Amino acid sequence: MKTLEFPLLCNLDEMDLDTAVETYGQVFRVQEVNWPSEYPYAPLCAGRAARTEDSLMVDFRVSGLDLRVQNLSDKGRIWEDSACEFFVQVPGSEEYFNFEVNPAGRLVASRGTGRADRKPLDDEAFGSIVRICSVEGLPTLTEPVDYRGGIWNWRVMLIIPFAVLGLDEAPAALKGNIYKCGDLTAHPHFVTWSPVGTPAPDFHRPEFFGDFILE
Repeated sequence: MKTLEFPLLCNLDEMDLDTAVETYGQVFRVQEVNWPSEYPYAPLCAGRAARTEDSLMVDFRVSGLDLRVQNLSDKGRIWEDSACEFFVQVPGSEEYFNFEVNPAGRLVASRGTGRADRKPLDDEAFGSIVRICSVEGLPTLTEPVDYRGGIWNWRVMLIIPFAVLGLDEAPAALKGNIYKCGDLTAHPHFVTWSPVGTPAPDFHRPEFFGDFILE
């Protein structure tokens, strides 16, 4: 079982957010190719995990082929775009949360016990989740794009309040997984942080979640 620490950033009054996350965040790498015969491609995807007193922070950095952004509003089919995903579960709960984001910062966020019973989070929760995003060479993403080939570098940081997870304060631990996917990109891929042992790609499998330790 994989483990990832989320260090507490307690010095944000003294430095900007990017510097704090880069200096004190814990590195993770999304590099498990679980279905190599069907989906061998894996873009470089890594980042840093951290937390504040009231939020989780997941900072994705991606470099790889293709850039697909067809969904320019929340609650769309984000997983079909170039996408990063963060799934998290409060220990003792049968439900887990999925947060799926594209390079434009557009988000899918829902909760449930499995793939078939997802319930979208309400508008207040969506509005409370901060997304910080950039694409090298593209100042803004206001129109759909589907660049097939070429190397693209992009970044998305998600800041998710513990209140979105139904928590009043930071727990000692959570469970979850971190993913990189692009179902309809020119080079479809399904890469994970914690290995997933299913015959075909399936991210909605909490039995393969790793441990998130909150310092």
